[in-house]
Amino acid sequence: MAKKILKCQNCGTYTMKGKCPDCKGKAVNIIPAKFSPEDKYGKYRRAGKQKDLKDKGLL
Repeated sequence: MAKKILKCQNCGTYTMKGKCPDCKGKAVNIIPAKFSPEDKYGKYRRAGKQKDLKDKGLL
């Protein structure tokens, strides 16, 4: 079984425990969630990204 690698939200230290050994902050999973073609909020996410790109002049 593979062990999960976590990253501290405060200091950025990588760990395998739920709390950071350095600053005692919360550690979160660094692997992104799986993509779902049935994403009910995908339309809004894509519209927001397109708006950001237009605002930056990249689109």
